[in-house]
Amino acid sequence: MISFDKIAGYLPEVAGAKGRRLSFKEKATWTLVTLVLFYLLGRIPLFGLGDNALQQFEYLSVILGAEFGSLISLGIGPLVTASIVLQLLTGSGILKFELTTSEGKRKFQAVQKLSSFFFILFEASIYVLMGGLAPASTYAGTSIYTQLQLMLILQLFIGGLLIMFMDEVVSKWGFGSGISLFIAAGVSQSIFIRAFSWTASPSNPDISTGAVWAFFQSLGTSNLSESALLLSSIIATVAVFAIAVYAQGMKVEIPLSFGRIRGHGIRWPLSFIYTSNIPVILVSALIANIQLWARLLQNWGYPVLGTFAGNSPASGLVSWIYAPPIMQKIITMSLTPPDILQALFYVCFMMIGAVIFSYFWVQTAGMDSRSQAKQMISSGLQIPGFRRDERILEHLLDRYIGPLTIMGALSVGFLAAFADITGALVHGTSLLLTVMIVYKLYEDIAKQHMMDMHPLMRRFME
Repeated sequence: MISFDKIAGYLPEVAGAKGRRLSFKEKATWTLVTLVLFYLLGRIPLFGLGDNALQQFEYLSVILGAEFGSLISLGIGPLVTASIVLQLLTGSGILKFELTTSEGKRKFQAVQKLSSFFFILFEASIYVLMGGLAPASTYAGTSIYTQLQLMLILQLFIGGLLIMFMDEVVSKWGFGSGISLFIAAGVSQSIFIRAFSWTASPSNPDISTGAVWAFFQSLGTSNLSESALLLSSIIATVAVFAIAVYAQGMKVEIPLSFGRIRGHGIRWPLSFIYTSNIPVILVSALIANIQLWARLLQNWGYPVLGTFAGNSPASGLVSWIYAPPIMQKIITMSLTPPDILQALFYVCFMMIGAVIFSYFWVQTAGMDSRSQAKQMISSGLQIPGFRRDERILEHLLDRYIGPLTIMGALSVGFLAAFADITGALVHGTSLLLTVMIVYKLYEDIAKQHMMDMHPLMRRFME
């Protein structure tokens, strides 16, 4: 019988820079090269593709760092799915890894990579066999159709592998992680296009699709309502970006000391947005799934979750969890009481849902007080003036982690909903995700740049 260690030994991986520290220039070069390669792969169309039913899910493609219809149609979806499933299994105790040892970390990484292989093949098959990315319907019922399906699955599998290895390149040779980089790249591209595109609008050839240029063009034609609407979208995007950056920098620092080394200690930071934007991502995924099932049930003749008029929800539950264009209705003076109720319900749904998912994420991902106390104790830390006891540390953390979990989730839920109802240039969840990724990337770059300084200058900066 082949052991798991042998299987793990045959798994391909990107070699790291062993035995030396990478310079700022090397990390920046590898990050930039990978980013350019990611954009190039998104411009390579799938050979044999006929029907691209996934093209309408633009928001999903931005979140997944994907370009539906291209070689990277899967994006980071399989990698994120594999990571979340493995973290949940590990946090719940179903799978156990000794992550404090190199052997345990190696096994964890091997299981994660095998899971990624599985989900890449699984999602590629689902996309093709369920008709999301299908060959031309003219070949339906023939052997050519089956061959083209297999060819599409193979191309998607290769694209998924390339994304996985590029993620490893960035993680080991660049700044941050490839998954975060690809998400930020996709959202940034969407923001840039919607803000600065010179392409003429299909509904009005005299106005550009880019909000910035369209704003000045609307002013030139004295179309005040259109210019006010475009300006509100730009302001909403900038406002959410600024507030998210400010909230990301807010931290509660707990003073701790090394029990065996007198006079030395650290400050353990707990972010105000404690669970990051994971809760609002899960709420958005829940809304997307409800809308998907509502559309399927409507097509089958059972509109129990609501109905759609075109691509917009028209009635039922799906209409209440859909962000109404409040700012547009205010500017055009078409706001009605049902619109206000719908907006309030949507904001409350996002905030309450974020709190619920945030609580469960803390409990399953090892971010609760007990898990954090164990981690601190294993690192040799303790509260100054108290004996080294895990229960004391856990009691102290309970004062902070619970409130931070709730307040952080309420904040990101409100910001995401605010961006949606005010008509920001991209979806609120996408905008928040990009802000937090870029902020973390900035911290990594600043830290690396400081490490490359002369020792005297580095000591001065510290």
